[in-house]
Amino acid sequence: MRIAEILRSKGATVTTVAPGTTVASLLGVLAEHNIGAVVVSPDGIRLAGIVTERDVVRHLHSRGAELLHTPVSAIMTADVRTCALDDQVDGLRNIMTEHRVRHLPVVVGDRLVGLVSIGDVVKSAISELTTEHQHLVEYVQGRY
Repeated sequence: MRIAEILRSKGATVTTVAPGTTVASLLGVLAEHNIGAVVVSPDGIRLAGIVTERDVVRHLHSRGAELLHTPVSAIMTADVRTCALDDQVDGLRNIMTEHRVRHLPVVVGDRLVGLVSIGDVVKSAISELTTEHQHLVEYVQGRY
């Protein structure tokens, strides 16, 4: 399965915040959308970084409450791993596992077109396995 197929079923909407957004505001966005990561973008199109709940927790531990007034650009990951619409989900699973990331922005050129989470990847794997199982059962029962 390709990444484009995942985005087709889940949608391509990506929640973004500007680099100057405070961490306190970021927490509001995460809570409002019930998500664990936000793409940092100056214009909603170009990728500047990604910031996750884990980033907030790690920095909060070392910096305390002052972190809430800090811009997300100070805690975001700027060297973001990304994927493309034509990438295969199997490859994405490996990247996410090896590099311990749960969210990958989908880009075309330098344009943000979606976001894929580990949940999306797992859901697609389960769907593929279910379909394969059904085909095997039908084959064994002579329905093919």
